[in-house]
Amino acid sequence: MSEIIYFDTSALAKWYINESRSDDVEKYIQEHGPVAISELTVVEIRCLLARRRRERNIDSKMEAQVFATFQEDIRQNFLICHPLPENLATGAVNLLSILTDIPLRTLDALHLMIAREIQTSVLATADKIMAAGGKAMGFSIVRFD
Repeated sequence: MSEIIYFDTSALAKWYINESRSDDVEKYIQEHGPVAISELTVVEIRCLLARRRRERNIDSKMEAQVFATFQEDIRQNFLICHPLPENLATGAVNLLSILTDIPLRTLDALHLMIAREIQTSVLATADKIMAAGGKAMGFSIVRFD
């Protein structure tokens, strides 16, 4: 069985929206894919695109195209989308009680618990707090910040 590489939204977004380190993310996914995401990532990508449209960074046509590409990448298994675990909230609460020195946000804790549930070995992120949480949980970290 190959190692499971979980991409959080901060890193994955760079594959769909051209920003700093986008080329690095594309190369990494091409070399190591498919990579794992979760249903939480789907919600976050949808939210991110809507926010970018509201901020007038992209138009509604681009928003729809990017989300359709993202959905097709899931259908084509370039991204392996995992369902939300049954006890996700409880696990996140417990994680916040354990990693008290790391200022995890709600979504960080949820992503980290999903990564643990699917037996991730590598966590890819563009977020330093997520990276610290992942490292504390024993994941190998790939950073794109």
